[in-house]
Amino acid sequence: MIFTGTERYVTPAWYASKREHGKVVPTWNYVTVQVRGPARTIEDPAWLRVQLDSLTRQQEAPRDEPWNVSDAPEAFVAAQMRACIEDIGVDAIKIGMIGGADTVRAVADVLAGLRVPVVLDPVMVAKGGAAL
Repeated sequence: MIFTGTERYVTPAWYASKREHGKVVPTWNYVTVQVRGPARTIEDPAWLRVQLDSLTRQQEAPRDEPWNVSDAPEAFVAAQMRACIEDIGVDAIKIGMIGGADTVRAVADVLAGLRVPVVLDPVMVAKGGAAL
């Protein structure tokens, strides 16, 4: 499964090297995380309901009139929950293209607490030798 995060265009105008030698081009900065693992069936409807309620509260919190799961008919909610009975376990995480030693250390510190093997590929230089 691939999770995507923030993405933005990066203009060459931001690089100090533009003023130095002008050999810069635009790029696109993005965040993705790939995880692999077995899908498993969630057999506990109470666990699923807690997840559903928690996620809904979190996402609805900024609204003036937040919607609650209890606002929908219970039979409808139960039918929707039956459609959401799988979860993906994570066997390993690979992260790369992190531009900067400080960022690599910060990410490594966060991931160190997980009980999942992590491959942190600290690529900081492009094939041509330019810093990322």
